[in-house]
Amino acid sequence: MAGTKLTVVICQAQGRNPVKRQLEEDILISLIAEPGVDVSLVPHLYDMSHDHTGMLFLKSVPGNILVLGWLFERAIRWTLDRTGVRGHEGLTLLKYEAEDDEPDEDLDEEPRQYNGIGSVHVPNRNIYCVDMRASESADAYLAEIRRIVTENSVQTVDLMSFINGTPKAAQLQRYLQPERQLEARRALDSGAATSADKESLPEDTRRRWYPVIDYSRCTNCMECIDFCLFGVYGVDALDRILVEEQDNCKKGCPACSRVCPENAIIFPQHKSPAIAGADGEVSGIKIDLSKLFGGDDGTSALEMAVGERDRELILDGREAVGASVGLKNRDRDEFDELMDDLDALDF
Repeated sequence: MAGTKLTVVICQAQGRNPVKRQLEEDILISLIAEPGVDVSLVPHLYDMSHDHTGMLFLKSVPGNILVLGWLFERAIRWTLDRTGVRGHEGLTLLKYEAEDDEPDEDLDEEPRQYNGIGSVHVPNRNIYCVDMRASESADAYLAEIRRIVTENSVQTVDLMSFINGTPKAAQLQRYLQPERQLEARRALDSGAATSADKESLPEDTRRRWYPVIDYSRCTNCMECIDFCLFGVYGVDALDRILVEEQDNCKKGCPACSRVCPENAIIFPQHKSPAIAGADGEVSGIKIDLSKLFGGDDGTSALEMAVGERDRELILDGREAVGASVGLKNRDRDEFDELMDDLDALDF
């Protein structure tokens, strides 16, 4: 047995922002000698493909794992889930508060309860997700990591014995040597990297754009697969909705997230916190309505979604279809009545 260590994985920011790089390095350096912790660097979580060695490393980690990334916690958790890196949700106390994710003080509403279909094949271990925008201080992350180490200990098997042939052990050595990772990254940033330095770093990634499904909210209603006309969605052997052809998604288009009745579709790189994975709702009242429903011109979320889809269809050399395809007639509910009441107010 390898012991009771918590594996901490730092998912690097896109680009080479010096402030973000320094925070990552400060955390890494502090954790290298931290008792009860194994630490490693991988590329930006959302940009890694299923077969990237960084993602294969994440899949190979046994026991509890804490993932630090430059995404909302929900986005980190469900991006991991879609690649098979699963576990029970671990409690984290270090939180990032999105600026426009503030409740309206005039509305005393209870948080919405979701009854999604949930994940499958969840192992008996915890996954902790922390948004690295939560603090500019490495000490804040170290304090949270130490708290988790103190409160949780799980016996794990040796990492190399856990890997079943693919990837090869030699491919993962870069992730097991954080000091060498840091040295090679600094050499690359300075322009003095040697071939040995480059071999010690993960292979490059490219910036990506695709939806991530939050199965704690998803009810498998299939509205997304009906609305999307680009072949992004499919169903698995259990007839559960999934993102099947992620590279078919049109960069910058979040239309399917706007039509999802349960706010279960996340685009981690979208500028709106609600769509990018903040705890607030895409079509709920916990997010600023003017930003959520289309802005100052009164455009609704559905109208925005239809317009976004039509624009991508035209760019794809196809005909616009408007609202004639893929939209279900929904029964009116309390939210519709609330919107009617808001529309009737004379501001």
